Amino acid sequence: MSSHAWVRSLPADDGRGGAAAGGRDGSPAAVSLDLIPARLLRPRVRKVELATFAIGFLVGILVYLIAPLWVAVLVGVLVAGPPTISAFVATHRHLRIEGTVVTVSGMFRSRSVDLRQLAGVELLVRVGRVSQAILRVNDGHHGLVTVPLALYAGEGGRELDVLALRTLANALAASELAPAAAISSVLVEQLRAEARGAGLGERPLYRAISLARDAGRVPQTTLTDHEVASLVD
Repeated sequence: MSSHAWVRSLPADDGRGGAAAGGRDGSPAAVSLDLIPARLLRPRVRKVELATFAIGFLVGILVYLIAPLWVAVLVGVLVAGPPTISAFVATHRHLRIEGTVVTVSGMFRSRSVDLRQLAGVELLVRVGRVSQAILRVNDGHHGLVTVPLALYAGEGGRELDVLALRTLANALAASELAPAAAISSVLVEQLRAEARGAGLGERPLYRAISLARDAGRVPQTTLTDHEVASLVD
């Protein structure tokens, strides 16, 4: 498949201040790991919010015909509230990496994992109409972070951009865990495939999804160390 068929990821600077250059004090630059930048999600989120509000309002009106006003309001809120909140939260969750530290930040709190001090690292695959390859890392304490690496649907997909993949691969290589080094090699091979405009079958992250699908391990599975190593053979 030619590379022009792909929906490419945006550069690491997505307009939220994530830099690609070093900090003024010489500290490592913060590189965005958001697979889909928030600025691309916001228009869709607004549509979801308007649609759920309209549905909740309509349901509330119908309930008001047979029940007290407070019941109608409560039902409307219960119908419209959860989808609206979920959509809003999705645009306020951001991933970044600074040096070897991966941080996920939300509206109220954030979690960080230093990839040099990993207790566990896994390559997860979710198979479905939209399939995903996901990195999951933990430090053995309270830090657990998942990083979506790529998603594929039909003959198209979206992958982390070159800078994000390279930074992540280098950080994983700094870990003493053998699985981290193996996944780092997968990301390096992914970069090489991306650089030459390789088709789906030549991209390690897509091959990870094909491996899980062919084995019938759906909708989600964790690849073994042997399976991860096979992605770069």
